[in-house]
Amino acid sequence: MKKTKTFFLNGEEYVSDQQVNLSDLITYFNYNASLLVLEYNHSICQKKNWATVFINDKDKIEIVTIVGGG
Repeated sequence: MKKTKTFFLNGEEYVSDQQVNLSDLITYFNYNASLLVLEYNHSICQKKNWATVFINDKDKIEIVTIVGGG
């Protein structure tokens, strides 16, 4: 039996029974990784660590995208 975990992404609640890392999450939600800042449990997470940080129950993730303009 797989254990489910609940996590929050940009204030929305999600449930997963899979092992998911931050890189998987970026890909799943089709974010452009070069144009965002990712906060994981109230700390900025560097892009080089995304593949090794796995989401746990009650984690809070905020993704802020950078938009250019002129």
